[in-house]
Amino acid sequence: MPTRARAHEGDRHAELQAAINRTGYYPEVVSDAVTDALGGEPVVSYYVHHEPTFERDEVRRHQTVIVLTPSRLILAHTDEHAGDDLLPEPYTSTSTEAVSLRAVASVVVTRMTTNPTAGPRPPAEAVLTIGWGAVSRIDLEPAGCSDPQCEADHGYTGTSSSDDFSLRVSAAADGTDAVGGLLSFAASLSALTRG
Repeated sequence: MPTRARAHEGDRHAELQAAINRTGYYPEVVSDAVTDALGGEPVVSYYVHHEPTFERDEVRRHQTVIVLTPSRLILAHTDEHAGDDLLPEPYTSTSTEAVSLRAVASVVVTRMTTNPTAGPRPPAEAVLTIGWGAVSRIDLEPAGCSDPQCEADHGYTGTSSSDDFSLRVSAAADGTDAVGGLLSFAASLSALTRG
């Protein structure tokens, strides 16, 4: 159940903890990791996204917690795993990343609104993509010219893009508050990263 904070700064950390608890997805594990990553900084805004996926006859769960502090963007991802050769019992893995807000190069928000000619309606889906240069993707394709008879090698052309983090939510899959919550978080992040 995606959630966002709308309270005074002192209450936001408690509300973040409550949102993590509401998902029921290993709340102690997730809360410990997020609290450690915060390092005592206050919570400006947050978003909690719990995503079950179906893998053959099993359900695997993934949770993403994104937290905005006055100086950093905290991302926490928790996955559950079946036992394996090294860890025979089922286990979770949680990774956290703390990114300085000064490093955030782009905040891309895509909104999908159904039947826009019918008047104002809330977006049905949203995608938040954040780039800070840790992951770059290069898409290349052969270059050419307008001469259909040309057989010369024109090299390659392409684009480079940064999309270190991307999260898509929809009202249909994640609930009616999911899209608004993500858009609210994106607005807070954009406000703190404006140059």
